[in-house]
Amino acid sequence: MVTSPEILHEHVKNIFPIFRSITGKGIRQTLEYISQRTEGFSISHVDSGTEVLDWTVPDEWNAYGATIRRTTGEVMIDWARCNLHLVQYSIPIRARVSRGELEKHLHWLPDQPDLIPYRTSYYRKDWGFCLSAHQYSQLTDDEYDVEIRTELGPGRLSYGEVLVPATMESGNEAGEVLFSIHCCHPALANDNASSIAIAIEVIRTLQKRPDRRLSYRFVFIPGTIGSITWLARNRDRIRHIRHGLVMSCLGDDGLPTYKQSRRGNAAIDRYAEYLVQTRWGGKVVPFEPYGYDERQYCSPGFNLPVGCLMRSPNGQFAQYHTSADNLDFVTPAGLYASFGFIMDLVTMMEQDFHPRSLCPYGEPQLGRRGLYKTIGGGDEKDPHSAFDQMTLLWVLNLADGDHSLLDIAQRSGKPFPAVAAATGVLVRADLLARPAWGQVPMPPASVSSPAGTSAPSASWT
Repeated sequence: MVTSPEILHEHVKNIFPIFRSITGKGIRQTLEYISQRTEGFSISHVDSGTEVLDWTVPDEWNAYGATIRRTTGEVMIDWARCNLHLVQYSIPIRARVSRGELEKHLHWLPDQPDLIPYRTSYYRKDWGFCLSAHQYSQLTDDEYDVEIRTELGPGRLSYGEVLVPATMESGNEAGEVLFSIHCCHPALANDNASSIAIAIEVIRTLQKRPDRRLSYRFVFIPGTIGSITWLARNRDRIRHIRHGLVMSCLGDDGLPTYKQSRRGNAAIDRYAEYLVQTRWGGKVVPFEPYGYDERQYCSPGFNLPVGCLMRSPNGQFAQYHTSADNLDFVTPAGLYASFGFIMDLVTMMEQDFHPRSLCPYGEPQLGRRGLYKTIGGGDEKDPHSAFDQMTLLWVLNLADGDHSLLDIAQRSGKPFPAVAAATGVLVRADLLARPAWGQVPMPPASVSSPAGTSAPSASWT
């Protein structure tokens, strides 16, 4: 089945109602949903109390109900109506409390009176409720009956993982691409059901591709503690990571926002910048040690080449961490465009290399090879893959082993797909050689791409 906007949105609708947290039954239910739709998916469990880097895996938390009632029994706030009402990791309580005491445990948004905020208390034992400002204004009695039915105690932290291995010769030496998706937020469609939905379809698409030079590892984790736990348990594996991407807030209609890795000039940074500047619009922002799990992968001891892809960035849209981040805010078109951007990134990662001319002294004679005034293309679905003679000449001239295909595209002003298609023709004509993966030099610092816009494509050329 080919990925469509409707399929992506259906995933979001299925995932959205599940009550998730950083531990517990909800995140395991979400991981099971992913497992049922992808091949080779595994779920790992780590016991509470396990030391992971400078952190400790917390106790497991599960919720079963939470209400605020008038002393007459009238229900004012009910977690069953909206699971954002309960502050994550609230401890159990059943008590009659004064209005003043209750207010210490309430969270609302004065500037957004119709919305319910999302709040957590993962590492501080407390309890609380989230409600709209309108609901808050109706709490005028002197006392209320509060009941929170939760369990907090030794258990497990769970995360999911799937590896889509390379299929082509020397692929294992080419390294891995890490995709990281947090899956711990309840009733938030953009942050984070959208990324889970897109990741499922990227996995399924990659698993159908027969020509993978790279391996692709997807980790579905609870935020912060999940990436820390995964890193602590995979120190021997991270040396294989060649590119990495944290996926978040990918379902709205904003333009792409790519946050650079800590390195700032990693290949993934340059690919994303090129796509933003030439094909998709949007913006590139520098790394900062705040946000999602990229800050763990980019901590100085690991310093992995991991960026973060969003549409509207976290904290910069009105619906962020509120009840307005719902199924109406996430659109099929927004989801599908994000899927296309990621597949364009994958295409560049698969195709890019540093070609070396086998005929570097003088210009090769193209006529006797049938390449003079060649106009051709790689994939008819992608008009940007059509190339002309100048594309061939640029590739031949810059094929010195120091320039990647992206370098050539930026220097020549030719679309990357056209450069890749022309390079393929020259390799088949025995005019260019592809170096072994271990001989590929590190990419140079970022170079500004030529301005321009064009229709998006998620083709595999």
